[in-house]
Amino acid sequence: MTRVLVLGSLPGEASLAVRQYYGNPRNAFWRLMEGVIGAPLAPLAYEARLATLLEHGVGLWDVIAEAEREGSLDAAIRDPATNDLQALIETLPALRCVAFNGGAAAKLGARLIGERTPTIALPSSSPAYAARSFGEKADVWARLKTFLVS
Repeated sequence: MTRVLVLGSLPGEASLAVRQYYGNPRNAFWRLMEGVIGAPLAPLAYEARLATLLEHGVGLWDVIAEAEREGSLDAAIRDPATNDLQALIETLPALRCVAFNGGAAAKLGARLIGERTPTIALPSSSPAYAARSFGEKADVWARLKTFLVS
């Protein structure tokens, strides 16, 4: 059962090309989540990564369903159409937290969710976000562990 829902903004070009969440090999998402769930993800095939996340109570989706964008930067997103996050949340009875991967996801997603569900704004796992080191990002992402314990 999904206890933590991680929401990105919109997949970048590399992810869209391989049809995988966080498909850019330079994106730190899978390594950050390894620290959260305490299990290897990076060496696994994509489908096994997703299954392992679900086994640990983590779900993935995006705040934005579709948009206009040249390149992969969130700052280039134009005319976003959002996913129905409230409808999704209603289907997740064990949900304890919604975590936003990056500022764009947090800014738009928090308005869609409201205050009913606890949220955490995480530093982006994107290689374009270099304001924090991997270790600094991992320290913040580690806060998700508290929502995953039974």
